[in-house]
Amino acid sequence: MTPLRPFRLALALLAALTAAGAAAQVPAYDSLTVASAALGEARHVNVYTPPGYSASERPRYPVLYMPDGGTQEDFGHVSAALDAAIRAGEARPMLLVGVENTERRRDMTGPTTVDSDREIAPRVGGSAAFRAFFRDELMPEVRRRYRVSTETAIVGESLAGLFIVEAFFEEPALFDTYVALSPSLWWNGEALVQGAGAWLRAHPDVQATLYVSSAQDDVPAEAGRLADALRAGAPAGLRWTYDPRPELTHATIYRGSWPQVLRTLFPPQAASERR
Repeated sequence: MTPLRPFRLALALLAALTAAGAAAQVPAYDSLTVASAALGEARHVNVYTPPGYSASERPRYPVLYMPDGGTQEDFGHVSAALDAAIRAGEARPMLLVGVENTERRRDMTGPTTVDSDREIAPRVGGSAAFRAFFRDELMPEVRRRYRVSTETAIVGESLAGLFIVEAFFEEPALFDTYVALSPSLWWNGEALVQGAGAWLRAHPDVQATLYVSSAQDDVPAEAGRLADALRAGAPAGLRWTYDPRPELTHATIYRGSWPQVLRTLFPPQAASERR
């Protein structure tokens, strides 16, 4: 791993998103600001509500959270795909809550002992504070403002995927479903991957869903090693999927795989299954 790798990946992703961004039709959404003591700043948040939300006061809806959730980031294409799937009857109605970035590489990364990791940004290693923002500030505010059920999920790609995998290992009960698309598992010498086997043995009662994918040009080796640990020792209550996508790249995996992923992980529910 060289220090330049994250920058090459970021530039490729930015180019792909810029080229496709104009074509994305963003469904209606709310915007709000959440003051964060954990982060020492206010954070801009975008909230998509599903069709029919405002027409009734009865149903409560699951919530899908996402880092990289600004309108100039991934919120547009994620909300558009979710809205299309809900309207087609292929995914359950749910809210999407996107958090816009301020210092992305600070928020998405945990501590590291690797010198080259620290070269990607002036500040890194702030994932615990970012996770506290979700747990103690954002999620309670969403519950206060919106009709939501107890079902929660989180989705992200690249460094956001790293944040999601770390959140699963650090607080497996924080979300019901963790979706990490091409997570940057190389961070800190693959510490999350190296520690996965021992963690799984120490948490036999974990109950969650974990989905991890990899693109052909970026993290298949690290993600594959995580899958090996899951294959060898995942507890019965952990529903996990490793989905290598050799036809996709780091720059295309979010847009290229997300519509299929949401239909697989969040299919419509029978009335008896709703919380």
